[in-house]
Amino acid sequence: MASQWLKARQTKYATYATVYILIVVAAVVFANVLADRYNKSYDTTSNKRYSLSEQTAKIVKGLKQDATITYFNQSTRFRDGRDLLDEYANLSPKLHVQYVDPDKDPQAAREAGIRELGTAVVQVGNKKDIAKSVTEEGVTGAFIRDLKSNTRTVCFASGSGEHQLDDSEREGLSRFKDSLGKDSYETKSISLLAKADVPEECTALVVAGPTKNYEKPEVDAIKKYVEDGGRVFFMLDPPLKLGHEEIADNDELTSLLQSWGVTLDKNLILDMNPVGQLAGLGPQVALVTDYTSQPIVSELKGSATGFPLSRSLQVKNTDKTSVEKLFDTSSSSLATSDLNSPKINVKDPKNKQGPFTIAAAGTYNTGKENSQGRFVVIGSSSWIANRFLDFNGNDDLALNTINWLSSDEDLISIRPKQEEDRRITMTRAQLSWVRATSQFLLPGLVIVAGIAVWWKRR
Repeated sequence: MASQWLKARQTKYATYATVYILIVVAAVVFANVLADRYNKSYDTTSNKRYSLSEQTAKIVKGLKQDATITYFNQSTRFRDGRDLLDEYANLSPKLHVQYVDPDKDPQAAREAGIRELGTAVVQVGNKKDIAKSVTEEGVTGAFIRDLKSNTRTVCFASGSGEHQLDDSEREGLSRFKDSLGKDSYETKSISLLAKADVPEECTALVVAGPTKNYEKPEVDAIKKYVEDGGRVFFMLDPPLKLGHEEIADNDELTSLLQSWGVTLDKNLILDMNPVGQLAGLGPQVALVTDYTSQPIVSELKGSATGFPLSRSLQVKNTDKTSVEKLFDTSSSSLATSDLNSPKINVKDPKNKQGPFTIAAAGTYNTGKENSQGRFVVIGSSSWIANRFLDFNGNDDLALNTINWLSSDEDLISIRPKQEEDRRITMTRAQLSWVRATSQFLLPGLVIVAGIAVWWKRR
């Protein structure tokens, strides 16, 4: 009986063990099948550095025809581009990724015009474009060029003290020019003084902080351009009168904007928001964190933008235009009308209390089908200059504005974030304290504690 009971008991345990093993094996197989079929990953970096941007997701998920990314490299180096390209493939079933070794298939490489290893070619329908680099910016840029059938040129007005397109100094726009290039926009400078007419090739015109007055022929050219369906981005600073830093009132240009429903105030905004001070910003920089639902700024929620030396504006609709504000300053902001003194008096009783509107977007009804004029007005220009463009969401705002003006709403989003500098900067004294703490103090405490425990137990 005992032997039979033991045998039965052994049989039972063997059965249990077999069932457990089968369950574990089935779970492992099932997990591997799911992992092979659904490639999911989670990016825990603070700025989602290893995730594709909303812009890329919007473009790829919106594909209406099959698209292919072909990656040319040696077989042993396919992994160099696989992680990024597989992320693209996971966005849409219409997108396929192919890997070609030029050494094994030289004909395919020759037909694609491949001259270097590690090159990606994006094909949407019958259109092909070589990515400038195997990065998100390079590959997504190729998609944009394939999807856009026409050349888009952003023209920058010059000749009246505006920020210059090719200037790489602090007040230049060379970084903004580079950002526009990544979105496949061409750029050029034009002078309305030389010829009072906006060229037909201009998809949008940028008026970036003129310090001199625009003459009537220039203003009339801009008026005609918008009222015929053109698009203009106005950035007009407060008319400060500080010796060598004088900025003209530009009454002709501001009168035109007023006729379209945007009245620019002659004041300077002082932002006393403590959050801005923590970010290292002075009171002359207006910090914005809340936005309306207008397409230019609807994707900026959660981002901050900063506007040095800004002015407020008032908006209203007219019989020909529809205008809406984009964002306001914080309630802790003030506005001073004293534009002749470099000293800031925040306690001046003449100061007005915020919040203030500093940006607006409007449309002009031309009366023609599929021909709508558009304009954006922001009461500051230095926010787009090289020294400030990298501040939080400024670059996104600038590009989103051009996208909206160009009727490229599908490109409006948050762009890929740059790698953050997470290094800790310490003085020599702080470094010495850290070294003494880690090398002597903490080990010493451990030794003393050990000796105390030994002594007590002894």
